Parts: sequence; C-alpha cells; structure tokens
Amino acid sequence: MNWRREPRVLQAEFDQFALEYQQQHAASIRLSGETPDFFARYKIDDVAARLARSGVKPRRILDFGAGVGNSLGPMRAAFPDSEITLLDPSSESLDIARKRFPGQADFRHFDGETIPYDDASFDLAFAACVFHHIPEDLHVGLIKEIERVLTGGGSFFLFEHNPWNPLTTHAVRNCAFDENAILINSRDLRKRMAAAGFSKSDVVYRIFFPRVLAKLRPLERFLTRMPVGAQYFVHAVKPAV
Repeated sequence: MNWRREPRVLQAEFDQFALEYQQQHAASIRLSGETPDFFARYKIDDVAARLARSGVKPRRILDFGAGVGNSLGPMRAAFPDSEITLLDPSSESLDIARKRFPGQADFRHFDGETIPYDDASFDLAFAACVFHHIPEDLHVGLIKEIERVLTGGGSFFLFEHNPWNPLTTHAVRNCAFDENAILINSRDLRKRMAAAGFSKSDVVYRIFFPRVLAKLRPLERFLTRMPVGAQYFVHAVKPAV
C-alpha cells in the first residue's frame, strides 16, 4: 500500500485489503496470544487515562487513518459524549466501518494529503499504527495537517510499532498489508512531529509481555521509558493561542 498515489489508485490499494484486514491482522499477531481487539482497546485506554489525569474531556475527536474502525468501539465507550470522525483514504474500509458501527461516528474519505476540515476543528487527534504505511517524506506534511485541525491545547496521540522489538518486526514481516511498511523509531518520529509544529512531545513504550506472561503486565507501568516494548506512542499538545 503506497500513500503517494493519485486518489483513485491510492484508494484501490487500501481497498484491496479492507475485507481481509481483520483475519490478516489476527494471524500476524498470533505469537502475542492476543486479538486485534486487545491492541485497539489498550490504546484508547491509554489515551483516556492520560486525558483524565489532565481533566480533559474532548468534544471532537479525529481518528486519522481509521481503516475499518477497530478503534471506534473502545473510543465510543471511553468518550460517549464526543463527536468522533473516522478519516481514511479507503472508501471500502470506511464502508465496512460504517456497517460495523452505524450512526456512531462521521465516516469521512480524504485524498491522503489534505484533511477536509477547518482549522481548530478537533480537540483530540489519534493515529493507530498508520504512519509506517506512509512514505517518510509525507510525514511532516500530514502531521502539519493534523496540527492545523487541532484546537489550541488539543492533544495528538500517535501510536506506532517499535522496530526495536523482535516480535513486532516478525509480525510486520508476516502481514500482507504491511508488505511495504517501513517501521519508524521513536526518535525520528519525535523529530518529524517537532518539524510539523509540535515542539514538545512525550514517548511512552507499551506491551512488554505476551499473553502467556500476562501476570507480569502490572509491571509495565515501570517500564514505559524502556525502548523495547512492542509498540509506543508519542503524545503532543498543540500550544494554546
């Protein structure tokens, strides 16, 4: 899947994986012992917990690169009163998401470059393992677009796979829709976010233990600075005007 294409070609490349996404995703992560729902849920739990500590209740949420809507269920549960927009360049993926969650969000197609919303349209932006599908030279421009549509004081949570974790790299190598993926280390991602206008950001590493070692997961709260978790997120806040 290549993000840099004419809109119709780009859409077709993403559409071809839409119907098989759930099965392929589940197969690629089988060594973890977990399901796609687990990985979707923990991300939203992390976002909700961070915002709760700050007393923030987002009214308008952007799920950037939302695909077939795997994050929408936990997102709707965590933020029941929020307006949620799922944005994706694949119409087929959005159609699947719309059928899975009718009436629970605004499902919006875009051209892969310009977010079709006005400045300061959202209080929270979220991207779940999207940017490794996007060519590196497009990252800063797209993050600038996300920064543009955020309100002052709004948060951006960008989750990615950790290329320093061997189980993660194995999963990516064995997943058809990750065929052209290029994993991004957290240092480079923070630099790109800074270049896009997010001058300060925080990196948190997650998922250190597979399900067989789930009893050890309470220890993960002490490991979030160790760059060996299966995934990580970068959290940045747009400066208030």
